[in-house]
Amino acid sequence: MLKHKYKETEEIRKLLNEIEALKIVFETIKPLPHVEENIRRESILKSAVYSARIEGNPLRLEDIKTGSISPSSKNISQLEVFNLHRAHNFVYSKDAPKKMNLQLIKDLHHLVMKNISTNAGNFRTDPWGIFNPAGITVYLAPAHFNIPKLMSEYITLIKNCKNNTPVKSAISQFMFEKIHPFADGNGRVGRLISSHIMNQEGYGFRGLVSMEETIDKNREAYYAALEPSTDVNPFVVFFLASFVTQTKEVLNKLSEKREELPEDSLLPRRREILEIIKDHPYCSFDFVSRRFSAVNIKTLHYDLKKLQVDGFIIKVGKTRGVVYKVK
Repeated sequence: MLKHKYKETEEIRKLLNEIEALKIVFETIKPLPHVEENIRRESILKSAVYSARIEGNPLRLEDIKTGSISPSSKNISQLEVFNLHRAHNFVYSKDAPKKMNLQLIKDLHHLVMKNISTNAGNFRTDPWGIFNPAGITVYLAPAHFNIPKLMSEYITLIKNCKNNTPVKSAISQFMFEKIHPFADGNGRVGRLISSHIMNQEGYGFRGLVSMEETIDKNREAYYAALEPSTDVNPFVVFFLASFVTQTKEVLNKLSEKREELPEDSLLPRRREILEIIKDHPYCSFDFVSRRFSAVNIKTLHYDLKKLQVDGFIIKVGKTRGVVYKVK
C-alpha cells in the first residue's frame, strides 16, 4: 500500500506564496509571441537535455543546440535527447490528456524509451534496486508483481490529492520514484508526470519554465531529497525552490524585452546564423558551415536563402567568392 508523510511547514508556505506572486507577475507581463516562442523552444530543449544529463547522458545544451537530432540517430545519447524533446513537447501540447492515467504514464515511457529499450511502455517484470558506486543497495523497489496494484493506487492518490498543485506535483513525482515501475527511465518519466500536472492545473507558465536545468545543477540535493522512504517534505521543498529559481530566470528574460524585433520571428538556427554574420561581416559559407558541422549543407544553404528573401542579409559576390553581410 502506498504511504507518504507530508506536513505543510512555514518554509513550504513561503515558497507557495512566492510561486503565487510569481504567477501573478507572469500573467501581467505583456505577451511577446515570437519572443515567448523562442524562450519556449529553448526551455523545452533544456528540459530534454538536462533531464537526460541528470541520468548520466554526457551531452550538453551547446552540443545539440544547433546540431541535428533525429529518431534515426544511432547515437544513444542523441536519441535519448530526441525522445525526451518529443515527450516534453507532447506534455505541453493540446493532445495531452487532461487527467493523469495509467495509459498516459505508459505512453510517456514509450516516448522516452522508443528505440532504446524493447520494454518501452511496459512495466518491469523483474526485481529492481538502486545501487551506489560501491555496489551497496540504496533503494530496493517494490516487487514487480505488485506494480499493477501500486500503480492503480498511485492514480487514485493523484486523483484524490487535495494539496495545491505545486505540492501535488512534487508528491506525485516522489511517489512514482518509490514505485519505480519501469526497468529504466523512471526519473525521466517522473519529471514528465509532474510537468503534466503543473501544466494541466494552471502552473505550466506557458511551457517557459524548465526545472530540469536547476535539478541538474543540484543533483546531490535532488537525490538526497528523494532518499527518504515516506517523508516527502524534503523533496517538496526542493521541488518548490527549484521552480521558483527557474521562474525568476524566465521572468528576467521576459522583462528584458519590451518590444519584438523582426529577428525574433526567426527559427533558432537562422537567428544564430544572423548573429554570426552580424559579428563577422563578409563571412563565407564555409565560415558559417563550420559553426554548424552537424547540419546538412543543403539545409544551411536554404537557411541563408531564407534570410536573404526575408531581408535580413545580402549576398555579395558570385560563385566561390560569395560572402554574406547584414542588410
